[in-house]
Amino acid sequence: MEQLVYRLLKEIGDDPDRAGLEDTPERVVRMYKELFWGYDNSKLPKITKVENGADGVLVRGMLIDKGTFFSTCEHHLVPFFGHYFFGYVAGDWVAGASKIGRTVDYYAARLQIQERLAVQVLDRLESELKPKGSIILIQARHLCKEMRGVRKFDSPYSYVETRGLFDTNDQGCKDEFFSRIGVTL
Repeated sequence: MEQLVYRLLKEIGDDPDRAGLEDTPERVVRMYKELFWGYDNSKLPKITKVENGADGVLVRGMLIDKGTFFSTCEHHLVPFFGHYFFGYVAGDWVAGASKIGRTVDYYAARLQIQERLAVQVLDRLESELKPKGSIILIQARHLCKEMRGVRKFDSPYSYVETRGLFDTNDQGCKDEFFSRIGVTL
């Protein structure tokens, strides 16, 4: 892989043997191993969950988690990054608070597109938690859109994926989710 980076530096017109670049191929290889840990199935986060009501509290309302993520565009190999907002109405299980963010980070640590990231996160959480409904909004800035092409700086792109109650906006749950996260599309 170091030889590929060395050759890339030559192909773009630079001298990979100059002082500033001589260790770059090795650094890039180390960085890629760090960035793309989501391909390692042994690092798939365990979803810690408790049975709804087992601790004396039956969760009937909406649970919402928000966080940031970093990923890499599979079309241009440059970063995209932003915020995720995940909500669900619990069925039999409630997830540990940190498990949603860990799940997002795992799937974001691959070459990605925003839509697939949302689907992968919901698929995993749905299979583990079996909620009555779930929703994820991913808002991201894509450097392939900001640095090149249309060059629209700070122009987030949004994608929403819904399941269950949120598909039909049952009892206004989808509207409530957007109201609670304070994001308008």
